[in-house]
Amino acid sequence: MFALKKTKIPGCFEIQPKVIDDARGRFVKIFHKDDFAKLNLESTFAEEYYSHSRQGVIRGMHFQIPPSDHVKVVYCIHGEVQDVVLDLRRGSPTYGEAIEIRLSESEGNGIYIPKGMAHGFCATSPIATLIYKVTTIYDSNKDQGVLWNSFGFDWGTKNPIISKRDSEFMPLKDFQSPFMYML
Repeated sequence: MFALKKTKIPGCFEIQPKVIDDARGRFVKIFHKDDFAKLNLESTFAEEYYSHSRQGVIRGMHFQIPPSDHVKVVYCIHGEVQDVVLDLRRGSPTYGEAIEIRLSESEGNGIYIPKGMAHGFCATSPIATLIYKVTTIYDSNKDQGVLWNSFGFDWGTKNPIISKRDSEFMPLKDFQSPFMYML
């Protein structure tokens, strides 16, 4: 039902669900607990939410620190985004490295993000809607981020729209990671 494509970051996968297009439109099952469990993916989620973003908006780079850290699954159900994941796990072979995956409604793809990652995206279509599934409840005391432009990633936009909160995160070089690599 779901195909996984490995990324260079251990434990992080692009998810390709089965997409059914016909005369009525499109049907995409983005989650099935048993199928996720068979693929050794986390299958118990505590919250689900969505965001709408205008073209040029960058949201990120977000995460929650322990004990409220979480696995995250993200899908773009309208438009397209440049989705970015940054490895923050000390001892990881890809610590401090980022990957990019284009998520789009046309592809129906998603991304599985393990604990210890910062996540963000840039909306590349006029409007983009993302759905997020997370394994822990939002905890404002554990919610953190690293500065979106502090880890050498080219976002491909000259004048991004960024929230005050996101623009005030510390740079990656100053972040003392509480995450450990354990695969």
